[in-house]
Amino acid sequence: MAKLKREFYQRDTITVARELLGKILVRVIDNIEYKCRIIETEAYTGVEDKACHTYGGRKTLRTKTMWGEAGHVYVYMIYGMYYLLNIVTEAEGSPCAVLIRKTEPIEPLEDMSILRYKKPYTMLTKSQIRGMGDGPGKVCRLLDIKKSEDGTDLLGEEIYILDSPAIAQEKILADKRINIDYAEEAKDYLYRFYILK
Repeated sequence: MAKLKREFYQRDTITVARELLGKILVRVIDNIEYKCRIIETEAYTGVEDKACHTYGGRKTLRTKTMWGEAGHVYVYMIYGMYYLLNIVTEAEGSPCAVLIRKTEPIEPLEDMSILRYKKPYTMLTKSQIRGMGDGPGKVCRLLDIKKSEDGTDLLGEEIYILDSPAIAQEKILADKRINIDYAEEAKDYLYRFYILK
């Protein structure tokens, strides 16, 4: 499988959010490739999106990466404890991003289990196995992604996304984004996408 190119990320954010589904997210730790399949995303469409960190043209130290080149990682912390992984999209100066909400772990399961739960994969319950990457904060714990990864270029060797066959449109569902009740009418935008099981 080939690494996604810059042009993939430079497109409309909604399109990228949909087309990231099924792709393989890779995090390299100590020369080992940790791989997960992306199964849920949320689009944040910049200065006109009241749920987006850059709404109204907001520029802060935290959002600096969003204003930059597409195909970089935007990582921030919520609730003072969880890191969230986002992918910068569109043209430089158009601060949009896609949140990686859920993934399915592929390999190495044993190492990811230690990162996520601090215990071997063979000791996990069925519920823990199902929940390994079931949420944006869990994705970052699973892949040991922290604030220090903010700004990482997805065309590099530390974090990248591999192409895979496109998911059929009829298998993709669109819904409202989660935990953004403050965003007025934007809370009702159907900008969350996930694969129908």
